[in-house]
Amino acid sequence: MGSNKKINTNTTRTSLYWKCQLIGWGLVSLFWFYIALLRDDFKISHAIINYFLDIFICIAITHAYRTMAVRRKWNELGMKNLIWKVIPALFVLSLAFMLFMNLKTSAYISLVDRQNDTISKLFVWNPIFIWNPVLITGLRHMTIWLLAYHLYHFYQREVQTSKTNAQLSLIAKQAQLDNLAAQLNPHFLFNSLNSIKSLVIENPKGARRAIDLLSDLLRSSLYEKDKDLIPIENELSLVYDYIELEKMRFEDRLQIKTDIDQEALNYKIPALSIQLLVENAIKHGIDLRVDGGVVFLKIKKRDNYIHINIENPGVIHKNERVGLGLENLNKRLEIQYKGKASFILTQNENDCVVAEIIIPMNIDDEKI
Repeated sequence: MGSNKKINTNTTRTSLYWKCQLIGWGLVSLFWFYIALLRDDFKISHAIINYFLDIFICIAITHAYRTMAVRRKWNELGMKNLIWKVIPALFVLSLAFMLFMNLKTSAYISLVDRQNDTISKLFVWNPIFIWNPVLITGLRHMTIWLLAYHLYHFYQREVQTSKTNAQLSLIAKQAQLDNLAAQLNPHFLFNSLNSIKSLVIENPKGARRAIDLLSDLLRSSLYEKDKDLIPIENELSLVYDYIELEKMRFEDRLQIKTDIDQEALNYKIPALSIQLLVENAIKHGIDLRVDGGVVFLKIKKRDNYIHINIENPGVIHKNERVGLGLENLNKRLEIQYKGKASFILTQNENDCVVAEIIIPMNIDDEKI
């Protein structure tokens, strides 16, 4: 379904492009058709032939530019970078316009007006005498065409960016709400409050700490849900509070090990993404084992990517459906990083499950 929609969209854009080409150059050539009839005394048949040749030449030149621009992805460039590409191209297009128009005129004189050999030779061998008016015409029309072409693509890109941001915002909010709901579900609160209750008499200081952790966790979840990206350092603060609170329930059954590249802490990632993976590791790994286990968190910079690994004891069942939270995380990564990020869930031979997020190290994502 998705591929069909993409093909239909491309077909629509191509159809619109050719409609604009034919209609635009057809209207411009009508003016030249009028000049050929009234000023240059062309026969009607010759004027018609000249009209279609003008359309063909202009479409061929501009379409050659479009093909090159598409292959070199000029439509993806920013305004400053694009200007340095377009200005030289404008002069090349104008020179090509002048050359082909002069050759067409020269061919017409040679074939139709055979008696005027002097004029024919003038067009063929000394085109410098007619460069200025034809070149200026080429500059004028090619400038208008280039502006129309690239402004249209700038507009389309802005529209697409707006749609993508809107879609990302909806998915991000849904994912954040899912995480918040998981933290606020009765089972989680029941266990946390029971842990705090048991500490009230035996360890009042620990109980106060547990209440602070639960309060900070819920407060962070509420505030971070309004953000798409947050620094890894901020995300880890939330994760550590969550693990400390869970350790009060699991005690020695829950162990945490970390291997974190300090240079990666300033890079931004989708909010609550690591927290979601740690929560899944505890829920589907540690909680299901009598002796508990170790959650190993590793964050590394490698090959211009940030690699975030969460490893925990457990087994992935083949028929087990991936949770909604992980599905939303995968969609957020795909949209936020335009397909350059990925989420992988694998089963190791030593009965461990590894969840990995791979995110490109973009300058725009770095904390200032």
